[in-house]
Amino acid sequence: MAKNSSILVGISTPNQILGALVPDQLCVGQQTYPPIVSPCQSDGYTSLESLSEKDKPWDKHRKNADIIAGYYRQGGMDSHADRVSFCSQLLEFKVIPDRRAGQQKLKLASTKFCRVRHCPICQWRRSLQWKARAYENLPKVMEDYPEGRWVFLTLTMKNCLLDELRGTLTHLNQSFRRLSQLKAFPGIGWIKSVEITRGRDGKSAHPHLHCLILLKDSYYKEDYLSKADWIALWKQCLRVDYCPVLDVKAIHAESSPVGLIAEILKYQCKESDMTASAEWFLGYVKQVHGTRAVGVGGVLREYFRELEEEPEDLIGHDEDATDENEGQSLYFRWNRKIKKYVMAQVTLHGVVLQVPSRDYENTE
Repeated sequence: MAKNSSILVGISTPNQILGALVPDQLCVGQQTYPPIVSPCQSDGYTSLESLSEKDKPWDKHRKNADIIAGYYRQGGMDSHADRVSFCSQLLEFKVIPDRRAGQQKLKLASTKFCRVRHCPICQWRRSLQWKARAYENLPKVMEDYPEGRWVFLTLTMKNCLLDELRGTLTHLNQSFRRLSQLKAFPGIGWIKSVEITRGRDGKSAHPHLHCLILLKDSYYKEDYLSKADWIALWKQCLRVDYCPVLDVKAIHAESSPVGLIAEILKYQCKESDMTASAEWFLGYVKQVHGTRAVGVGGVLREYFRELEEEPEDLIGHDEDATDENEGQSLYFRWNRKIKKYVMAQVTLHGVVLQVPSRDYENTE
């Protein structure tokens, strides 16, 4: 945002600006909400994390995005590097009431996402939206299958060389297809995701599957499989001469599988692995290009088919948001020098208040 388009006012510190924004309380209907926090900072700026605990992950993901952008540039992928570098540089948040906590909170209103598959920010936001969709649809499944039981299955195989990862992923997915088609397979629906971790030697990859499986009604009566049975079936479908590592966790009848949705839809490759080595990352990007991270099958396709698609919205919605707060915005810009999002502007009833600070201009 150009400075010459801003209306500068006689407010010299971020604390005064927040005081102008929320001097006493936010009123929504008949209820009032106290200010978010006291944003006192001793070093001349107000960071996003100091105002909103839940938004602390922005700094971590944006810092890692800078590393990934550098890796893309090293690999000669300048277009991807530029897109990731400029992803989410400026965040606009609305100040809205948090009805459950009885105070104000920040809600992301707008930013520009690069939508590069391996951008840490976009990967994080994509995961959040997938989880939100799954959480929204899961109660429908529970209503339609009230007696349904679930297991959480982790299927692995031996590590492969990084340049063999694509073929290994194909084999892994084909093996799961064979497993799901066996007469002994007890599932009637499933959500599965592919996770890839970096081998300890820095040259290999460890692909594996996380699966949430809705079971047949007869599973605990006639078709129960012990862990040894699962291993034998997976070995058969992998077509290997070793016993693969496998983990199976039953979900108690009185429990919901909602907590495991987060485990399945968290990421395809964790950021610490992606940022550990430019060489490994660039090889990984090449190998997984065009592959699918999430798959849905059986009766669950009716409910979760959209998990296989790229979310159009990476911002998300908030049930507490109201039109009454449309005029109150806080803007945070990424500062590469201090590796934090810091407040850059406040918009109050259509008036832009510029936040002066010696650090804000350094976004290189």
